Amino acid sequence: MARDKPDERAPAGLVGAAPADTFPITFDGRRIDARPGQSIAAVLWSAGILAWRTTRVGGRPRGAFCGIGQCYDCLATVNGAPNRRACLVTARPGDAVTTQEGHGHAGFDA
Repeated sequence: MARDKPDERAPAGLVGAAPADTFPITFDGRRIDARPGQSIAAVLWSAGILAWRTTRVGGRPRGAFCGIGQCYDCLATVNGAPNRRACLVTARPGDAVTTQEGHGHAGFDA
């Protein structure tokens, strides 16, 4: 994958940074390019995805709110593991992120 030249007006361009090569992850089966060091939330945001969880009551959409792991609005299912805080989980090549519905334990309840 080719390296993108940063916009000269953006922070990366102002400091002359050269972004690292991207790698793929998937969100609900859709391929998204991620950069090394990005959180899952940052990858989703950069792809224009603002919600990746629905609430237990009412099914209202949620995504990142605080961005520091305190509010739990950004919970996602990552590689089959529910309730991962997307703002704290660093994206890894091949990660499979899926929308989390409610508490994330559908099919696991007794």
